[in-house]
Amino acid sequence: MYVPTHFAADDAAVHDLLSQPSAADLVTVTPVGLLASLLPFIYDPTVGRHGTLLAHLARANEQWRQPVIGEALAIVRGPDAYVSPSWYASKTEHGRVVPTWNYITAHIYGTVTVHDDPAWVEQLVRRLTNQHEAHRADPWSVDDAPDKFIAGQLRAIVGVELAISRVEAKFKLSQNRPEADITGVVNGLEAHGDTAAATAVSNFRPGGR
Repeated sequence: MYVPTHFAADDAAVHDLLSQPSAADLVTVTPVGLLASLLPFIYDPTVGRHGTLLAHLARANEQWRQPVIGEALAIVRGPDAYVSPSWYASKTEHGRVVPTWNYITAHIYGTVTVHDDPAWVEQLVRRLTNQHEAHRADPWSVDDAPDKFIAGQLRAIVGVELAISRVEAKFKLSQNRPEADITGVVNGLEAHGDTAAATAVSNFRPGGR
């Protein structure tokens, strides 16, 4: 990934990104070509040197059956948004501005292990469910469904563990613009209703963290 110095992310920012309930594109090079699946994941920083991502695939998904050639790649994304040059104070000063796209992304590389074990998969499903239901007033639990139904659902999936070997992260959030332009981007995104992207720009403006 091309990462200019002003868009580089520190370890704390990457940890925060991976710790948010989210999904990632798992991409693998296999004997039948590139395969990819979008998977909700759990980040566990306590396993291995750089942590691990835990997810599951449908048993019918060919990706888990194919040997992985080299490293696997998980692509994690944060907020992203179009940035209009009309939001820049620089537009009225000299007009030398163009549109761009702001975004947060991390490329997570590592070794894939498949867990075709109902007990392992059940523990993962419970952790994923708890992560996504925790903020709800009436959270759903795996135990709310009939045991036989859950057992059938678990037989239809396999677990996937990505042991992280390295991370490349890019937080492109207007840090290369003058302060007045950054303020214009925040205001423009908020006016457009994109509060997540506006907050990201505000949080990562130079001197803002």
